[in-house]
Formats: sequence, C-alpha cells, structure tokens
Amino acid sequence: QITAPYLHIGAIAIMVLLSWPVALHAIRADKKVVQVIIVGPYLAILLFLFLIPLGMYSPCIREMGTLGPKPALIGHRGAPMLAPENTEMSFQKTIEHGGDGLETDVTISYDGVPFLMHDRTLRRTTNIKEVYPNDTAQNAALFSWDTLQELNAGTWFLKDKPFSCMGSLSRADQNQAMNQSIYKLSNFLRLADSQNKLVIFDLYRPPEKHPYRNSWINRTLEVILNESGIRPHLVLWLENDMRSFVQSVAPGFQQTMGSKARVEDLLMDNIVKLNLAYTEMSSEDIRMYAKANITTNLYVVNEPWLFSLAWCSGAHSVTTNAVHTLKNPTALLPHDTSSVVLFQTPQQYNIMWILTDLTSALLISLIFAL
Repeated sequence: QITAPYLHIGAIAIMVLLSWPVALHAIRADKKVVQVIIVGPYLAILLFLFLIPLGMYSPCIREMGTLGPKPALIGHRGAPMLAPENTEMSFQKTIEHGGDGLETDVTISYDGVPFLMHDRTLRRTTNIKEVYPNDTAQNAALFSWDTLQELNAGTWFLKDKPFSCMGSLSRADQNQAMNQSIYKLSNFLRLADSQNKLVIFDLYRPPEKHPYRNSWINRTLEVILNESGIRPHLVLWLENDMRSFVQSVAPGFQQTMGSKARVEDLLMDNIVKLNLAYTEMSSEDIRMYAKANITTNLYVVNEPWLFSLAWCSGAHSVTTNAVHTLKNPTALLPHDTSSVVLFQTPQQYNIMWILTDLTSALLISLIFAL
C-alpha cells in the first residue's frame, strides 16, 4: 500500500529496458506469427502496467489537510535499541525521547511480586547462566523475588546487541546498562505515573503449582491500585480474563482488547482501544472502530515508512522499538505532512503516473522505430 506507486514506476522502467531486446528479436524474426508471439505478451503487460494505477489504493494518497493527528508512540519494552529491554534504563530512555506510553510484560514471582519479564525463562535477558547454571530452563515465575534481585539484567545487551541498527552507546550509557536489574511492576508504574505516561502490558499467568496460579489478576490489581499509586486512566488494561471483575474494582482503567470483534460486542464490554499487529488492521477497519470511539494501537512499528502507513490509515498510536527515530523523523514534506514519508495528494499521484506512462510510451516507440 505504501510503495505501490513507486513499484509501478520501477516496473515501467524495466519494461522500457526490455523494449530493446524485444524489438530486436521481433524485427529479426522471419515469420509474422513469431513476431506476434514476441511482441503480443510484451504489449499486453505494458498496457496492464499503464492502466494499473486506476485500481491502485494507498491510504497515503489523500487530499492535503485530511491527515489526522500523528500517532502516539508507545515504547515496546521501553527503548530496546538504546537500553536493555524491560529495565528502568529502557523506560527512562523512552521518556527522554518523548514517548507517550510504555509497554511491557508482567510475570509474578513465586512469592507474589509482579516483575517485568517477556520470556518464559531468564536465560536470554539475565546472567542466570553464571549465577544459577542449573536453573536456566526454569520458568521465571518459579523464582523468589530475592533470587531475582541478585541477577544482572543488562550485561547481555552489550554482549548480544539484539538489534543490528543499534549504533554505539556512549560510555555512560554502557556503564548504566551493565548495572540494570530486573524491574518490579510497582516501580515501573510509579515511574509512568510521575511522567504522565500510559502503560500497557501483557500479564502472564503463572505455571501449574504456583501459589498465585489462580489469584494472579487479583495480585496484579493489588499492586496497581494499592502499592503503585498510578492514576487509573493511565492504565490500558489488556488482559481478557476476569474483565468484568477488573472493571468493577477499577472502573478508571482504559479497557483494551487484543483481538478484533464486532463493534457491538466491544461496546458491551466497555472496550475503548484495540491493540493489534499492524498486519491485522486495514484503514477501513480503523475508521469503522473510530466511528464508535474505539481507537487503535498497532504493533510493532519500527520503520518510518510503516509508521507513515499507520498514520495515513488513522491509527491512534503505535508500539515501537524506535521511539528515538519516529518521534522526530526527517522532515520530507511541508505543512501537516512534514513527518509522513511518501505522502502524496491525488493530483500529485495522477501527474506522476500519467507522465511516467507517456514518457515510457514515447521511449518504447522510439526504440521500436529505431
């Protein structure tokens, strides 16, 4: 949807280059049937390419002034290109670069302390191999909080460099990353509240035989409502289990759904936001839900061109690993489209494809004549 207009130009350019060998072989052919076999398919494809823009659609081809507000940016596990994911440093970096919200993953320790961890085990993002080599395959929720506090959650980041486009960290940032520990949910929420940032998280149910296996949601709510002090409207509540109960004890949460559903069903459950992979939503879906005052958050959006597509499609926010690059992208166009890559008005697009078609037709005709 975002690159189709430019792919069209590229395809036409290839057809111009192919016109020379096609014309040469057609002229050298002895029989008219052979000439038709060579030239016929070529001209059919060329005609198809000339006319294909008539049926082409892109959300970023629109009238000037019709673009909605720029999507808010929610840091995916913080700023994982700048700091170890799900650590205090990672969320601080998101805040420094102007992120509007913080996304994370919550697990509950064996003694009932909710903490931030995406993976089932501690192997990838801590130094458990050095501290407890026999427990590397153990579920993270089966450790006590005292044990979890002993682990380093930052040295892996400097060693493994999880993103190829990370760039180099300053000496101060390297030292800070090396001293990160596993982050408690309560501390995370206090940080978000102090900076007026939205929070959204996946809440993982503890495994079998865990003391909080059946009270995981209650324990998490205790931390949010009683221990953290975060203002309820900052919480985008995503977990679907016991949603009615959660609404009854925390009516201020913004109820968020992780899957598409009928508008009527969403309104019945007081859903105000959808949190979906960008591949699952179209601009038509986004507009349909927006009419019912249900906003859309798309994840995980890292590239400027994909952010542009989300913006043009009407997304309210995106979850990203790259808040630092999407917050202030290079200004490519004037006025309200200054941060949208590849934005065009219908008039600009029509001029582009008509000139491309006419220029290529002239060149191809000259090559055949020559």
